[in-house]
Amino acid sequence: MSKDIRIKKGLDIKLVGEAEKTTENAILSNSYTIRPEDFHSIIPKLVAKEGTHVKAGETLFYNKENEAVKFVSPVSGTIAEVIRGPKRRIDGIKITADKAQEFVDHGKFDANANAEALKAHLLASGCWAFIKQRPYDVVANPESEPKGIFISGYASAPLAADLDYTLAGKEAELQTAVSALAKLTAGDVHISVGKNSNSPLAGLNDATIHKVSGPHPSGNVGTLINKISPVNKGETVWTVSAQDLVIIGELLLTGKFNAERIIAFAGSSVKKPRYFKTKIGAEVSTMVYDNGVEQNGNDRIISGNVLSGKEVKPDGNLDYYSNVITVIPEGDDYEFFGWNKPVFDKISPSRAFTFSWMQPNKKYELDTNTNGEHRAFVVTGNYENVFPLDIYPLQILKACMYQDLDEMEALGMYEVAPEDFALTEFICVSKQPHQQIIRNGLDLMLKEIG
Repeated sequence: MSKDIRIKKGLDIKLVGEAEKTTENAILSNSYTIRPEDFHSIIPKLVAKEGTHVKAGETLFYNKENEAVKFVSPVSGTIAEVIRGPKRRIDGIKITADKAQEFVDHGKFDANANAEALKAHLLASGCWAFIKQRPYDVVANPESEPKGIFISGYASAPLAADLDYTLAGKEAELQTAVSALAKLTAGDVHISVGKNSNSPLAGLNDATIHKVSGPHPSGNVGTLINKISPVNKGETVWTVSAQDLVIIGELLLTGKFNAERIIAFAGSSVKKPRYFKTKIGAEVSTMVYDNGVEQNGNDRIISGNVLSGKEVKPDGNLDYYSNVITVIPEGDDYEFFGWNKPVFDKISPSRAFTFSWMQPNKKYELDTNTNGEHRAFVVTGNYENVFPLDIYPLQILKACMYQDLDEMEALGMYEVAPEDFALTEFICVSKQPHQQIIRNGLDLMLKEIG
C-alpha cells in the first residue's frame, strides 16, 4: 500500500561536498567510545568495569530507572577507561578493540514468536536503544504500546547519506526487522521513501509505504508523523532510523549484534567526499585526517548533518545514531563591511541576497558563522515558510521559553523533536537556539508530566 505526501513548505540547502557513491573500509579504530549522553534522559548504571573484557553485544550499562533497557558494546575488547564528569557522572566508556572480534550469541529469533518474546529479545540484546518514542524524543518505554511505528527512508537534509545507496543489498535484514516491529504495535509501520527513488524499503511487506517529495524537512520522521498520525495527549508513537533496521534485522537473523554502519563523509573541507564502512563509536580521526582535513586546520567536525548534528573534537567518536560525518570551515572570522557590499556566496530564504534567489541550483560553501549575534525574537513570519508541520513554531518556542506547560501541550509539543526546528533555527534573524529551546521544553514536560 502506498500513499503520496508532498511538502511545499521547507528549504533545500545545497552545499558543496556531497559524498560520492563509492564505499571504502575506514581504518580500524584502536578504540571505540559509547557515550550515555547519546541516549537522552537515560541514567546509566555501569555493568562493565575498567579492565574487564567484553564481547560485541555484551552489556556495558543499563538504564537505572528501567533495568531491562540495556546498552551494549559495539566491539569486543577491554574497557580501557570509564570517562567521568562532574559528580562522577559517566560521560563515556572507552573500549580498546581486539584484533579478532568475538560476538555474544543472542540466538536466532523465531519469526513465529509473540510480541512479548520479541520485546524481551530486543531488550536483552541492546537493540532496544534504536527504538525512540514521541513524545519527548527519548529511548522508547518498553511498557508503552505505540499507536504506530514510523521510519524515514528518505534523507533530505543537506549532505545527508543517501539511504537508497547505503541500504542496497540489505533487503533481507530490513524485511526481518520491519516484520518484527509490526508485532509491537496495534497500528501500522509507516515508512517514507523518496518519490522517484529506488529504495530497498519500497517493496517491504507488513508496512505502509509513503512516497514523499518536496524540500527539506520532507525526509524528517517528524514530518511523516505530522502528516499521517499526529501525536495527541496520552498517545505514543515509536521511530526507528532506517540504517538501524539493518542492525536489528541482522541480530534477529544471526543472533549477533553487528554495529557496522555505512556513513557518508562529506563537507566542503573534505578533499574526497565518499562513504566509509565503520562501526558505532569509532574514532573520527580514522576517517578525517587521511582525507584532506588538516590536523591543525580551522574546521568544524560534526557527527551528523550540518543542521542537527553535534560538534565533535578531532579525537572524538561517531555517535550512536549518526550516519554522516560532516566537515566544514569553522567560520570564526570577522567579515569587514559584511552588509555593505554585494553578497555572492551566501544563501537566503528571502530575497535579501539578490544572487541567492537568482541562482536556485547553486551549491554553496558555507561555514559555521552565524553572521549576527543573539537578540530578542523578531516576528518576521519566515519560520512558517520553512516549517511544514501543522504547528505554530514561534508560539511553541516562546511557550517553551516561559515554561507554560499547558500552552506547550495545546500547541503540539507531544509530537515534535529538536530536529524539526533545525530549519527555523537556520533562518532565524534573532540567532535563537531553537533546537536547544525545544529540547529544554521536552525535558521539562518529561520531568513534570512524563
